[in-house]
Amino acid sequence: MLRLLDDSHGFKTDLFIHGERLKVGIIDADLLDNGTRHPNLALLKISGFCKNLGHKVRLICSYSELNFAPPFYLNDQDYDVLVLSRVFKFTTIPKPVHKMIASGYIYWGGTGFDEINGPSLPDVVEHHMPDYHLYDELIEQRTGGDEKKKKSQWDDYINYSIGFTTRGCIRHCGFCVNRLLNRVVPWSPVDEFLDVSRKGIYLWDDNIMAAPPRVFRQVMESLQKTGLSFQFRQGMDIRLMTDEKAELLASVKYHGDYIFAFDHYRMDVPKERKEVEQTIRGLEIWRRHCKKSTKLYVLVAYDSLDAEDIKGTFFRIKKLMEFGCLPYIMRFEDYKKSPFKTLYTQLARWCNQPSFFKKMSFRQYCIRNEEYHQGIQKPIKNGRYSFQLKFPKRFKPKEKYCACYQAMLDFEADYPDIAREYFDLRFDELKKKNKKAS
Repeated sequence: MLRLLDDSHGFKTDLFIHGERLKVGIIDADLLDNGTRHPNLALLKISGFCKNLGHKVRLICSYSELNFAPPFYLNDQDYDVLVLSRVFKFTTIPKPVHKMIASGYIYWGGTGFDEINGPSLPDVVEHHMPDYHLYDELIEQRTGGDEKKKKSQWDDYINYSIGFTTRGCIRHCGFCVNRLLNRVVPWSPVDEFLDVSRKGIYLWDDNIMAAPPRVFRQVMESLQKTGLSFQFRQGMDIRLMTDEKAELLASVKYHGDYIFAFDHYRMDVPKERKEVEQTIRGLEIWRRHCKKSTKLYVLVAYDSLDAEDIKGTFFRIKKLMEFGCLPYIMRFEDYKKSPFKTLYTQLARWCNQPSFFKKMSFRQYCIRNEEYHQGIQKPIKNGRYSFQLKFPKRFKPKEKYCACYQAMLDFEADYPDIAREYFDLRFDELKKKNKKAS
């Protein structure tokens, strides 16, 4: 039967160190609601800590396993302790589970509850080797053991070691939850979370680019010594790029795209203009040292929800085209309140699929969607899609076009100057033009 906890906010170790073997149930609330591409690192560490003390640990694979009637027996599992984490505040948790939390029967925490300054894991847990097998049972259930499904849907869970080599950030952006530290400090040596049987390493450092030069170099060198490829998953702060950092980053065994961030666009506000200029300067430095595939997160619908934000989005997209970089549109949750909600969605679909973005302008992308909507065969010439840049005569007048095409038409009708400046820009053409100019 579940034990009543004196303080259930966050995770406490006092219940686990008295030598008694306990049954511990782990709940990844995000996974059980929306699903998530990444395992919950805090839960991996908690599981590793508990198993190391000899406790029996199991991931709850479905809320249907829970018996919500007091005294909270859980089928035949009969757990002693439950631990629940939520990373995203939009993740839904069943009302009976909320009641169990309020009654003190579940350790609970995560940024989905406490966006800022929530309880941290105890040091002995924070610096424990993660239990990378916590999700094995659930993955087997959801894939039926199909190796192709495991690779396509659960790759991050199965094949990567995960950790923080540094913590902290100097920025404290309003949309970010990483505000515990005002500077970047060393956090975990790589071997603290490294499973050498896994093919790669993912780093979740808050702002590795803000690390002191000596720390930055030490981190790069320690990662290189593993012989494994690695990637920093947060959008790195390209405003802090230097020749030394660029040279180090470009020379390591990096996995996939380099990922940075391009958050600012307001050239009419001095402080914002400085941020834009620093970003462009960082891109210039980076491209002197590295020609590999590079992606930048482009945050939208945060500063405003009006046409200026759409223009700012296209402004950043154009700059990235010129540097041969790929934008990845990150929609702030308020985009749903914007009159341009559909346009934000279509911009994300265009930019976030490189196979489309690299070969066609936004207008061409919208035309292709309407062609598909009307069942028109798409002409191919020399391996490329050939599109008319004006309204195609072959389109039959319709009362309702597809959402993508209609969103383009509506915005262009109201803001023709913005459309004229940006809708026909193509990645391949701007990249080639900029390369010749340099």
